[in-house]
Amino acid sequence: MARTSRPYMPGYGIQPPTPEAGLLPWAFVSERMASSRNYWLATASLEATPQATPVWGIWVEEQFYFSTAQGSRKGRNLAANPQLVLHLESGDEVVILEGLVRQVQPGPWFDLLDQTYFAKYAVHLTQQNPVYQLMVHTALAWREKDFPTSATRWRFDVQE
Repeated sequence: MARTSRPYMPGYGIQPPTPEAGLLPWAFVSERMASSRNYWLATASLEATPQATPVWGIWVEEQFYFSTAQGSRKGRNLAANPQLVLHLESGDEVVILEGLVRQVQPGPWFDLLDQTYFAKYAVHLTQQNPVYQLMVHTALAWREKDFPTSATRWRFDVQE
């Protein structure tokens, strides 16, 4: 699983050593990822030009999946630079995921993702548009009402 710690944010009153009390459980992230309808993605081109855009997606077995057209700006950005930052719409219950994307190949797993996506949005995933999995290496979360004591960071070892 992940290594959990307090993020280093000295400008916000968080700097080592900080007590571990108040760290959020991973369930805080998982529940919000599963129940959200819209997700914001930040991608960048090879020239480092950033782009933020909302997408639909699904949270399956603690992993985030989404689809986009290859010719879209985010699709072109991901083809050139697979780094991605995702965050939810809430500034009160913050979830931010950072990682790399990889394309999901057709097969039984794709079919399961399609069923899950259809149950959520009443739209099917198509094999014409790539489906991506976000391989999270860092996650951040906090509740605004008890920030900075709830600020939590998880670090994962990403297997490609």
